[in-house]
Amino acid sequence: MATQDADFAFKEAPDIFSPKDLIQLGRPGAAVANAEGDLAFVPYSKYSLEDKKNQKSVFVVSLGGDGKTAHIPLEKGGEFFWLAQNTLAQVVEGDLGSDIYAYQIAFSSQTDEDNKSYPAPALVGSIPSKSASNFRYNPATGNLVFSAEVYPDGNLTTVAEQDKQWAERGNNAFVYDTTYVRHWDVWQGKKGSQLFSVKISKGQDGLWAASNDFKSPLQGTKHYSPVAPFGGTDDFDASATHIVYTTKDPQLPEAWHTKQNVYIVPIDGTDKPVELTSGKQGATHAPVFNTQGSKVAWLELDKDGYESDRAKIVIYDLEKQVRFTVTQSWDRSPDALAFSKDDDFLYLTAGDEAKVKVFALQVPPTPSHSTTHPKLDSKYTTPVAITHTKAASGLQTLPGGSLIFSQSSLTSPNDVFIVRDLKSLEATILSGDAAASANVKPEKLTRFTEADLKDKGLSEGEEIWFKGALNKKVQGWVLKPKGWKEGEKKKWPALLLIHGGPQGAWEDQWSTRWNPNIFTQQGYFVVALNPTGSTTFGQEFTDAIAEDWGGKPFVDMINGWKHVLTQYPEIDADRAVAAGASWGGYAINWIQGHPEFGFNFKALVCHDGVFDSNYNGYSTDELFFFNHEWGGRPWDPTSKKLSEKYSPSNFVHKWSTPQLLIHGSKDFRLPETESIAAFHALQQLGIRSRLVIFPDENHWVLDHGNSLKWHYEVLRWFNEFVGDK
Repeated sequence: MATQDADFAFKEAPDIFSPKDLIQLGRPGAAVANAEGDLAFVPYSKYSLEDKKNQKSVFVVSLGGDGKTAHIPLEKGGEFFWLAQNTLAQVVEGDLGSDIYAYQIAFSSQTDEDNKSYPAPALVGSIPSKSASNFRYNPATGNLVFSAEVYPDGNLTTVAEQDKQWAERGNNAFVYDTTYVRHWDVWQGKKGSQLFSVKISKGQDGLWAASNDFKSPLQGTKHYSPVAPFGGTDDFDASATHIVYTTKDPQLPEAWHTKQNVYIVPIDGTDKPVELTSGKQGATHAPVFNTQGSKVAWLELDKDGYESDRAKIVIYDLEKQVRFTVTQSWDRSPDALAFSKDDDFLYLTAGDEAKVKVFALQVPPTPSHSTTHPKLDSKYTTPVAITHTKAASGLQTLPGGSLIFSQSSLTSPNDVFIVRDLKSLEATILSGDAAASANVKPEKLTRFTEADLKDKGLSEGEEIWFKGALNKKVQGWVLKPKGWKEGEKKKWPALLLIHGGPQGAWEDQWSTRWNPNIFTQQGYFVVALNPTGSTTFGQEFTDAIAEDWGGKPFVDMINGWKHVLTQYPEIDADRAVAAGASWGGYAINWIQGHPEFGFNFKALVCHDGVFDSNYNGYSTDELFFFNHEWGGRPWDPTSKKLSEKYSPSNFVHKWSTPQLLIHGSKDFRLPETESIAAFHALQQLGIRSRLVIFPDENHWVLDHGNSLKWHYEVLRWFNEFVGDK
């Protein structure tokens, strides 16, 4: 095995943002407001390389603009939800299940991390499952809805005993008759996630107590929600009486279908679920009730088998039993929804030209019948942007006409923002003055990492536009290295970053894994392009990569690279490198076999990338993805022909560039044999190469220590070939 290079070290200084700084920087989550709309909690974690510990905590932020915060350090981590206006519930793993504790929030004059103005938490009750998660609590009704992993019988109370029987079965075999066999980073067992409810109330003694009467509204349905592997509270919502949720269609093989149905069911499970979707849809996401519980909205994709189809807003009027599509003609894909508290507007977040913006849309009157193409005025079909930069998430509307969201950027992790006086904004939109939304000024309520980053000089990124394949406009970002001075010709090495997906994008958003500013701070001019296949630039542009992985995207990248070299003569084109992960890793392997592209890279880094596309069609977990992207199953004629044309493994005879390969052994999306095979080819060709395997990582590198090692290996590799001599 290779040893650590004693001659290489990160550039580190008080004014440099190094990989160690990234790993130890605080990581705020998205804010969650209470029902009254005056407080929000923010999950927070901060890792110490010295202690090798990740300290979990929660901040409670006043939304009144007075700057008050409370900080609660947590020994056991856990999840939170609001019990009452000033009371937080924490759920942590206990000896036999999940224990619920109540924190009474109080503020002192302090606002820093030494603020411990809270009493010891009080035990509220327990859930008989250690997998309880994704909590939604309604203070008005006392209903807590949550998810937990259960066996096919759906019985929450017998999970522990069945776990014991499974562990003591006398072997460690998994036996399968259907797919999935494994998904994302786990071998599939007998358990799946379902939704449950229980009552929590405050007694006359002032103490909170949870009932032991757990309701199982999905029992016996074969409905599993949230949907693995990434579903959470965005996969269901609860009104005073009902739960609305999305689940994979129980009649279809999961591995090669994306179809999800939306159902509604009483919280207490007294009736069976009723489907709200038409049955002709693909995936569905983010179902939400309006405030009155009279309407449900969700996001719906048309095509079964295509996870990156355009998401459209669908509204179901529960009183009239009419379902209609709202944004049929809007060429963007929302990712989250929230009704205003008076139910007159929908607020949403959606990617738009490499930013994630907040939009407002007036709720239309319900048509007379269900339809995907209702005749509606444009004010009901075209959302109006009320933010215009960076990346918003965690959208939530509040009483009194406000909304909060969290926002990150290329230069900062999440902070909490609030938009007040929505009624005035809505009035301008109703008057037809959509341009007035440009004057909305969200108020920044937190500054979690400002002090740690203020002297680092991070690059905000500059947008570039150029002509790509088929004369299409293509966007990208350039980030200048620390110490950049205009006019210093051929001084700076350049790094081309290639995003994954391929239906993804480099956005004005913070990342703890592929952070462009880590590379600028180490002295690289960073180029991050959004070629054909990228999201947020319209569905036609996203769709155009299917069955063309080695085609138009590379025309775009070649043109973009030439554009950058022309516009920035400070770049030393003879000291250029490239790196990518997932589809970006495929791109690295494809560039290896095509020196005629003229990039002239001196070193390459491939993280969890495709080497043999045809083999990947057999070995990946989500078979629907390959079947869509490659025109069929790996043995079908179209797919086989495309793999002959576009599989990197068919061009190994043209490989010549030094390459670092990195892979996680728990990556079941792209198994580690892809990188091992490419490494074997490089080694037999006598090309300088290195393989780094992380046995416990999946498609991403999440462990803090592994992340530091990842950065060390990548930057050491670049330095070997284009570093200062």
